[in-house]
Amino acid sequence: MANTYTQCYFHIVFSVKNRGALIRREWKDELEKYVTGIVQNHQHKMLVIGTMPDHVHILIGYNVNKLIPDLVEKIKTSSNTFIKGKRLSKFKFEWQKGYGAFTHSHSQIDLVAKYILSQEERHKKRPFREEYFEILEKNNVQFKDEYVFEFFDDVHGWD
Repeated sequence: MANTYTQCYFHIVFSVKNRGALIRREWKDELEKYVTGIVQNHQHKMLVIGTMPDHVHILIGYNVNKLIPDLVEKIKTSSNTFIKGKRLSKFKFEWQKGYGAFTHSHSQIDLVAKYILSQEERHKKRPFREEYFEILEKNNVQFKDEYVFEFFDDVHGWD
C-alpha cells in the first residue's frame, strides 16, 4: 500500500526448560549466530542478542507482515534441533514453553541494547526471576505466577 510506513521493535525473552544452565560459554556465540540467521531469514532485523546460561534476550526490528509467535516458535524449534544435532549440550536441551515479547520505541533502542548486552554483569547482582518480573511490571503486563516461567534461585552465571 502506498504511503504506509512502519517501524516496530520487539524485545523477546525466553529460557531453557527448567531454567537449566545448559548454554555454555564455549558455544553461545555459535548459537547467537544461528538465531540471528533465523531472525533474518524471517525478514526481521537482528539488533542485539544476549545469551546467558539459562535464558536469551533478543531485540529485533520487527517486520509487521510476520507474526511474533511464528518467529519465536521457529527460533526455539530450529535452535533446539541445531543444539542437539551438533551435540553442543551433554544434557537434554529444550526451551521452556512461553516467552515474553515487549515493544519499544526507536528512542529506547540504545537503552534496551545496552540492557541486553549487560546481562552477565546484572545477573551477578540479581537473579533472572527478579529481572523478568520487573520487565513485566514496567510494561504493565498482568500475569499469574503459575503461568510465568519456572524459576530456580540456584541458577548462576557462566562457569
